[in-house]
Amino acid sequence: MRHDSATAVILAAGEGRRLAPLTNRRPKPMIPVANRPLLEHVVEAVTATAIDRIVLVVGYEQERIRNHFGDGDDWGVTIEYVEQSTQLGTGHAVLQAEPVVDGPFVVLNGDRIVAPDVVSRVRDRALNGDLPAMAVTTAATPRQYGVVTLDGDRVTAIDEKPEGPVETNQINAGVYAFSPAVFDAIRETHTAGELAITATLNDLAASEPLSAVRYNGRWLDVSNLWDLLTVNAALIGEPTAAGADGAALADSVTVADDAALAGNVRVGPNVTIGGSTAIGSNATVEAGAVVENAVIFPDAVIGAGAVVRDAIVAGNARIGPNATIAGGPATVVVGDAVHRDVELGGVVGDNAIVGSGATLTDGAVVGDDATADAGVVIDDRVEPGAVVRRG
Repeated sequence: MRHDSATAVILAAGEGRRLAPLTNRRPKPMIPVANRPLLEHVVEAVTATAIDRIVLVVGYEQERIRNHFGDGDDWGVTIEYVEQSTQLGTGHAVLQAEPVVDGPFVVLNGDRIVAPDVVSRVRDRALNGDLPAMAVTTAATPRQYGVVTLDGDRVTAIDEKPEGPVETNQINAGVYAFSPAVFDAIRETHTAGELAITATLNDLAASEPLSAVRYNGRWLDVSNLWDLLTVNAALIGEPTAAGADGAALADSVTVADDAALAGNVRVGPNVTIGGSTAIGSNATVEAGAVVENAVIFPDAVIGAGAVVRDAIVAGNARIGPNATIAGGPATVVVGDAVHRDVELGGVVGDNAIVGSGATLTDGAVVGDDATADAGVVIDDRVEPGAVVRRG
């Protein structure tokens, strides 16, 4: 049975605790990369197709999302909202869309960036009644994702983050096509803990065909802080993403071709802005500073002579004169997991202050509203609101 239209349901209710402190004040999908929220890149992948109706599933800090996207007029689509008041898993999130979905629909994650092509192809499966269906892509580190077992073009199993060895690099790309029948299937799924949509898909795959849409295009995932740098670099590397339109540049400023400066950015003399750098609106980079492979949020200040490499500096944060975030490989602990050789010089949270001559090393994370005195060395995590003093 063929339908004429499909709705896109985008899951954007999550907090993103592994990205703290950046998610203390904003939901994960609203973290900026290439000077725009992650979710905006996802919405634009949908609006580049024939889909003209989007349902955003929101929850944590949802007003940030509602205020930014409104009714969708700026993107030429109709945007509606449903609330997942408690984050109980992706399957539970999809279930919240049941009252507003009455035909075939596409589901996407609000923090995973894909190309319009895969959205169109999955949409076509939905409209042609080839349901359920899911996009499958490849990954260099498949064990970090949902590893997919295939029998031709049929998915037979999804193993979430398997601990043992895997025999395939095929993973769940996080784009799905469903009919409203999936809502009953979700309710009938029994799992311990959160109700993931992949648990329902595994149940469906055991009893009926689950169609695979093979995809090898853009697939950018943000799971950890350092992923923001990788995704930011990938997006800025696109021909239309870089540039310094609207920025106020002083004399003798060097800006790499793959850097993106938003409007009202102020850059002092003798500044070097290296590649893979995004600087948000109203940010300031003072004289003689060096910023490279960095994501600088709006209203941040990089002091004179500071060096900021492989770093994320959040909104209204201040890096003092001659402070250093040296960059390079780091070992970062997230929960119980130890990640070695990740490219993360440091992270500075919203409204935090790093004093003049201070140094961040080894992927240090400075929490929101924290203050580091002049000359201190930070190589670990500083809690929000804390004060770090010399000696």
